Amino acid sequence: MQVIVRDNNVDQALRVLKKKMQREGIFRELRARRSYEKPSERRAREHADAISRARKLARKQAQREGLLPAPKKKAMPARSRPAMPSASQGE
Repeated sequence: MQVIVRDNNVDQALRVLKKKMQREGIFRELRARRSYEKPSERRAREHADAISRARKLARKQAQREGLLPAPKKKAMPARSRPAMPSASQGE
């Protein structure tokens, strides 16, 4: 896995790396390998995961069909950007 550091901004690169690792499931795998999991516990966990995936799929399908209200969109905070000087101001 590779992350590019731009303008010596290591904090930004770390955030990107963590997000990539989260998406790949590396943290979940590390937690799972930390200790031994009995086969019966593994089956129970996989069964619970399958149920939650099926419920999520059913919920999404119901939202598409209009049976459930769609989730509320998260309001993105407005980013403050420095004002770009226009051509008329520079002359």
